[in-house]
Amino acid sequence: MARKKEPFKVAAVQFNPKLNRRNTNIRALMKVVREAAEEGAKLIVTPEMATTGYHYLDRSAIAPYIDTIPGITTAQFAQIAREYDTYIVIGMAEHDLESGLYYNSAALVGPDGYIGKYRKIHQWVVENYWSCWGDTGCPVFETEIGNIAMIICQDSTYFESSRLAAVNGADILCFPTNSSGASISLLQHWAEMNGLYVLSANRSNTEEDFHMIGLSAVWSPSGKKLVEAPYSSGDDEGKDESRIVYAEVDPVHFDNEAKERMLERRMDSYKDLMLFLGPWDYVKNTVSRDIYAAAVQYEPVLGDKEANLKKIRRLVTEKAEDGVQLIVLPELSLTGPVETVKKQGILSFAETDDGYTAGEMKRLAKEVKAHIVFGFAEREERHFYNAAVLVSPEGEVIGKHRKIHLDEWDEPWATPGSGITVTPIDGLGRIGMMVGYDATFPEVAGVLAVKRADLICIPASWSGGYGTEVAVNQRMFPAPYPDGSLTTWDAVAKGAQAYTIVANFTGTEKEFLGRSAIYNLDQNYMNDRTVIASENREEVLMNRFKTMKTDWWLDQEKLILTRRTDYYKPLVTRVPPFM
Repeated sequence: MARKKEPFKVAAVQFNPKLNRRNTNIRALMKVVREAAEEGAKLIVTPEMATTGYHYLDRSAIAPYIDTIPGITTAQFAQIAREYDTYIVIGMAEHDLESGLYYNSAALVGPDGYIGKYRKIHQWVVENYWSCWGDTGCPVFETEIGNIAMIICQDSTYFESSRLAAVNGADILCFPTNSSGASISLLQHWAEMNGLYVLSANRSNTEEDFHMIGLSAVWSPSGKKLVEAPYSSGDDEGKDESRIVYAEVDPVHFDNEAKERMLERRMDSYKDLMLFLGPWDYVKNTVSRDIYAAAVQYEPVLGDKEANLKKIRRLVTEKAEDGVQLIVLPELSLTGPVETVKKQGILSFAETDDGYTAGEMKRLAKEVKAHIVFGFAEREERHFYNAAVLVSPEGEVIGKHRKIHLDEWDEPWATPGSGITVTPIDGLGRIGMMVGYDATFPEVAGVLAVKRADLICIPASWSGGYGTEVAVNQRMFPAPYPDGSLTTWDAVAKGAQAYTIVANFTGTEKEFLGRSAIYNLDQNYMNDRTVIASENREEVLMNRFKTMKTDWWLDQEKLILTRRTDYYKPLVTRVPPFM
């Protein structure tokens, strides 16, 4: 199919249907969609269940208002699509005539009529009373304006949904939703991480005491907010009114760094994503732990182990408070990322895991009576690894992670690791690790969630090569994200439902950007908070928190029990089609 190369207008339609009024809803929705088409929008997205409303108690309640796909509803919107040469995504309830089953679906129509559909894979509580969980996977539909995929509302809680769209070749991700905030809070992260335009269409009214907050939006593949509807509070006088927001999509941005990064995925390391460790998982932690953790941030003296050790010892012994149980240091803690272009150049820095660096870290752990995660260049026979090591307060190595995804600096000398492991520790829970650039691949955090990590430690040397500052609308949260919050690290914590401790360097020599952090599990949860270090100061960032949120709407247990592993196979087997 010939692809149009010029930029085009897109529209997110914020529309509020009424329960049990399908025909009235369709007429009103068609009017708003037609308005968007008349304004020149070449892709128009409507909210979840836009033709029926959302809250139905059982199959019999929704039965009079459901339609087939394709069917009467898609035919009516296809008329608009043909008339205005546009594409329309319709959120609607679907009746499958062959099986008699119902689904929460989205349909795509275009200038030539019906194109395809998506059935919601990850469902929220309400639709479970009448809807089957989707069985289509995450199809991508080739059109003249780009490759289009659809996911719906609760799907965004699972990184796998948007990642499937990207792996299957999508350029644009359409997102019908009925959201009070949770489902739209990660859209920026998934846009930036997968290199996708994301079009989110939400409601702005209240139905059955459930209020949806508006904020329909379009995000760019770099995670930039292109447009957003206003926030709708429960007492907003205009909350029932329809609204359209417009943005421009430029196909030149369909090819981007995030998509190139996806070609670096290490699928053999992600196979555990296919495991379903349900209620009979006997290795999981079942007890909430009170944790006092620290991330150490400093300006490295590149290549000088003794100078960096002196800094670390001073910061830890003088700044870390008594009782800190876990201390995380940056990537390659005693050397920093020294420039080396040949493997021979790493010989003067690399060590075995019982060498100088490990010995000094063991001594420090025993001295301060805390677990320490540090990074170093590891030598094992003829191979070199960018490694992170966990030592106990007794001075023993109890965990190790070898960086799986190598960036431009360590590619010339390091061998990629392959394993993603979790270390159980009495009093702390289950500890997972990754190193810096690994965090840009959400599959790593996903495997750590499957392995029931309670905490994730990330030694990093971040200087802005990935991630972007969190820009989701802060009005949806009882307390805003702290300044300096980064999508990459936040996506690890939220996607794995595991507290995430990031230690980064600061300093001007390699333009390290600091922002070491300890990320919580949900910005709506008020008992524990995310904390962020500065960009340019040496400091020890500390935070107290509890590891499990069994009283909250989502925790790791709920996440694990609602994963749809039968549809995740492309994540561990498929090379993206844009190779």
